[in-house]
Amino acid sequence: MAGVQKDPEYRRRVDPLVVAVNALGITQITAWGTSFYCLGVLAKPIVVDTGWPLTTVFLGFTVALLVMGFISTWVGRLIDRAGARVVMCVGTIIVSAGLVALSQVRDPASYLVAWVIVGIGMRCCLYDAAFAALVQVTPTRGRKAISYLTLYGAYASTVFWVLGHYLNEAYGWRGTLIAFAAINLGVCLPLNWLGLAYRDPPQDTAAAAATPIKSPDGPVLEGRMRVVGMVLFALIMSLNGFVFGIISIQLVPLLEAAGLAGATAVWVASLKGHGQFAGRLVEIFFGRNLKAMTIARIAIGVVPVSLVLLFLASGELSQLVAFTLLLGAAQGVITIVRGAVPLALFGAEGYGAVLGVIATPILLVNAFSPAIFALLVDQFGWQTSLSVLFGCSMATWIAMEVMSRWYAGAQARAADSRLATGA
Repeated sequence: MAGVQKDPEYRRRVDPLVVAVNALGITQITAWGTSFYCLGVLAKPIVVDTGWPLTTVFLGFTVALLVMGFISTWVGRLIDRAGARVVMCVGTIIVSAGLVALSQVRDPASYLVAWVIVGIGMRCCLYDAAFAALVQVTPTRGRKAISYLTLYGAYASTVFWVLGHYLNEAYGWRGTLIAFAAINLGVCLPLNWLGLAYRDPPQDTAAAAATPIKSPDGPVLEGRMRVVGMVLFALIMSLNGFVFGIISIQLVPLLEAAGLAGATAVWVASLKGHGQFAGRLVEIFFGRNLKAMTIARIAIGVVPVSLVLLFLASGELSQLVAFTLLLGAAQGVITIVRGAVPLALFGAEGYGAVLGVIATPILLVNAFSPAIFALLVDQFGWQTSLSVLFGCSMATWIAMEVMSRWYAGAQARAADSRLATGA
């Protein structure tokens, strides 16, 4: 392995970025579709078979998100110490074990315990771990790698909702979960191991390590400014997580409340994946020369604009399609932002731990946001609840603008300090 990396022709023959992105692209579609999105197609069959309330079934998913949040910082540090390759492979095994455990549950208590296992595995092998893996593979091209990887993930729910539907028809929900576990072991485990086997040549990584305060977006934050930056970005992503935590679960009901019939609402909601893919494609081809913070400001600013379309649609199909596509595009790019902005602000050193810290409040907010929104709808109705959603999106955008100006000022102060000291 080391001999291959030292070969001066290695980079021309096999690019670690290409290998890792394509391998992780397949594993991310599979891991997300079989774990995070599995209840999208299996929740109702579970209710029918067990007689449990739907809230109990989705409580399992909430438990998984809480577990992910509680262990996020620890897993991030583990990725930096042991390497993302090992952590992601172990995570795949844990997810598979959790899915098998889910397939065997007979009571709500064991059901929730099985989701604890799945939650541990998901934190070890979904996007936050994959982003860190790509930065470890190619520290100088991390943002590009993250952008390409997210292209794959846009259709995870679409692919596995369809596959899960047919598997459920043939084998039931328990057999489907066992099949999902086997798919993880047969597809994700070898691809995670082999796809992350190589890294950029040592001279590239050595050059990156020799200049730790540099990034394509300018000097990275250090000292107190680094801590402040983490807090601000975690706050912004948590506010955004509240909005998208709701939309990910409630998009079909939102469209129905806006005036679409059930079948039409489902069809329009399915367009969100196309919007995500298109948004990420635009970022790759037209955003490559923009700073990560600029991309973040644009993507987050699009969210309240899309919600205005929802408010004004009054059942008009074309406007609701535009809303769904625009919202999907924003969500698709914000997924990139979640990995690219920390890389720009804090650098590749300790990147796994940084993502772990930032992910903790995001995951906790995601766990509770659907329940909070459902309570708002029950108490105040759809219009007031949508106004709250719009208010959160505006607060996220304002916070992003404030952080952008703070970051520009921090960079300017750092440059002045270096000039004053002759650095």
